[in-house]
Amino acid sequence: MLTKQLSVFIENRQGRLGEVLSVLKTNKVNILSLSLADTTEYGLLRLIVNNPELGKEKLSEDGFSTMLTDVIVLNINHEAGSLQGLLTLLSDNGINVEYMYGLSIDGDEAYVVLKTSDMAKANEVLVNNGVKTLSCGEIAKL
Repeated sequence: MLTKQLSVFIENRQGRLGEVLSVLKTNKVNILSLSLADTTEYGLLRLIVNNPELGKEKLSEDGFSTMLTDVIVLNINHEAGSLQGLLTLLSDNGINVEYMYGLSIDGDEAYVVLKTSDMAKANEVLVNNGVKTLSCGEIAKL
């Protein structure tokens, strides 16, 4: 199952991240997970939110450069070697991981956000191998 990730390009300057978060808060867009990477001039904020379309719309109206990207959120056992096994499964099927970040940890469960070179094939391989993937709605209920 593919999930929409909200990406926001922001200038690397004091207070700019807070401005993004303020727009989301004002519009009741709840952040479920985020990843922030930066260079000297800009940052790339990747978000899993409860309403990615609304988040994109409101941030764009406020002048932010945004886009929606398909990602896979997968549930893995919270134990040594689980992630490595999934990455080996993808690699053995010719799928490259472009980036990933953690979503949350809930007891014995862990969740990872994953972007690959071939999202449809990755989703098929994961589902066919019994890996649980989650929608935005399911993530919001965690």
